[in-house]
Amino acid sequence: MKAVILAGGLGTRLRPFTEVIPKPLLPIGDQAVLEVQIEHFKKYGFDEIILATNYKSDYIEKFFGDGSRYGVTLTISKEEKPLGTCGPLTLLKERLTEPFVVVNGDILTALDFGKFYDFAQEKNSVLTLAIKKIFTPFAFGDIFFDGDRVTGIEEKPDLVNYILTGIYCMRPEIFDHIPDNEFFGMDTLIRNLLEKEIEVLKYEMLEYWLDIGREDDYHKAQEIYQGHSKS
Repeated sequence: MKAVILAGGLGTRLRPFTEVIPKPLLPIGDQAVLEVQIEHFKKYGFDEIILATNYKSDYIEKFFGDGSRYGVTLTISKEEKPLGTCGPLTLLKERLTEPFVVVNGDILTALDFGKFYDFAQEKNSVLTLAIKKIFTPFAFGDIFFDGDRVTGIEEKPDLVNYILTGIYCMRPEIFDHIPDNEFFGMDTLIRNLLEKEIEVLKYEMLEYWLDIGREDDYHKAQEIYQGHSKS
């Protein structure tokens, strides 16, 4: 099975760390972020990994080589210009001739990629999105009043949202909807498919998920991931 890791971001929200080290090579515990992702894919039967890179691509290529030490076949794809979160996939069109998983290079998760992949294949959708329920504490209460007289107060419950996790399963037909070698985002792809009434499915993940796109998130990931690194 094949997976693409989008590792071409500039990491501007994680400066000054990323001025020297590309974001996917930042350490989490004793491993780089990408190492954790690659090993997790390997655990669930993905044996061909493609790293879609741009910023400091040479660093990433020298670090990973051919991927043999991780037990996978590893390929580096390099953008000549920024192509967003979908555009880099068009550079790989000839290689992605079977269903494949795409994951952002700045997340850590315990998602069972095998179950996710199998779900997407069973449903036969051109695009399946992994989503997650997030609870956000609401810090204020509602005040009710009649004129100047307070009549009641109600504490607000947590806000509940379902978010995109940056994990996708796609079929090769998806390339009919992505312009070649152009800047094109995943959000635009999803909107376009929905406008054309092409079915897009969701897969609700229950496993933990960490976004390390910002400095606070990165520090949090360092703390939290230690407890899940053997999951």
